Amino acid sequence: MILSIISAIANNNEIGRKNELLWNLPIDMKHFRKTTSGHAVIMGQKTFESLGTTDGIPGRPLPNRRNIVITLDKDFKRTDCEVVYSIEELDERLKDTMEDTEEAFIIGGGQIYKLFIDKADKLYITHVDAEFPDADTFFPIIDSTKWKIVSEDKHEKDEENIYNTNFVIYEKQ
Repeated sequence: MILSIISAIANNNEIGRKNELLWNLPIDMKHFRKTTSGHAVIMGQKTFESLGTTDGIPGRPLPNRRNIVITLDKDFKRTDCEVVYSIEELDERLKDTMEDTEEAFIIGGGQIYKLFIDKADKLYITHVDAEFPDADTFFPIIDSTKWKIVSEDKHEKDEENIYNTNFVIYEKQ
């Protein structure tokens, strides 16, 4: 199994504020959907709960993906997604259910990215050319001695996307 991380980060590694994204970039949302569709997505409980509601309860699974929530809250139970309570339980679940060539994506939030950045094989990072001094959630530093850029796809801002973006794929060195 290939473990990848996908995130959009601003110039100072900002990714969020008050459990919400800092920007609305349709080009990045389209990229995220296309990249993760048909794959397992792994997220923390706060990220899952930020995705909307199901029957009035916070949390909504992303369509056309295997949704896995990792949490320390043993009282957190869902029937519309998989819930695991430790990295070890997640590792066992993935090992038992995924082929070596299948890709799973860590999709956030900040604490989850920190837990998995050293375990990941690839990073799919949308670099957003902006700064957000009021951000309260950050992506870990991408260490250039551990990660190499294998592709870049730059996009200039336009009517729909108010920031320049660069879709970068990193692989572990």
